[in-house]
Amino acid sequence: MLSVLFALVLAVSLFAGYQSVFAQDASRKVKRKVQPEYPELAKRLNIRGTVRLQVQITPDGKVKEVKVLGGSPVLVQASVDAAEKWLFEPEPQTSTMVIKFDFNP
Repeated sequence: MLSVLFALVLAVSLFAGYQSVFAQDASRKVKRKVQPEYPELAKRLNIRGTVRLQVQITPDGKVKEVKVLGGSPVLVQASVDAAEKWLFEPEPQTSTMVIKFDFNP
């Protein structure tokens, strides 16, 4: 039974990928999420961790500005590159949201 549970957990984690994404503000719906690419240096050094970004979203739903709130410098640029490609539902005003990327190889 334990081996079946372990196999299931392993299969789910492989299917889900090595990072998860969390958008803290549920009021602005995400239309398109882009996963960051795991940096080659981070793979070689087995670096894992979390990157938190604050994004400013224009009324048409595009990411205008990305501010790094924390995370490993090795993982930050991949996270910023991915966040800049996100697209949100249009709203009448500019808003901000916190996005979290978890890297777990």
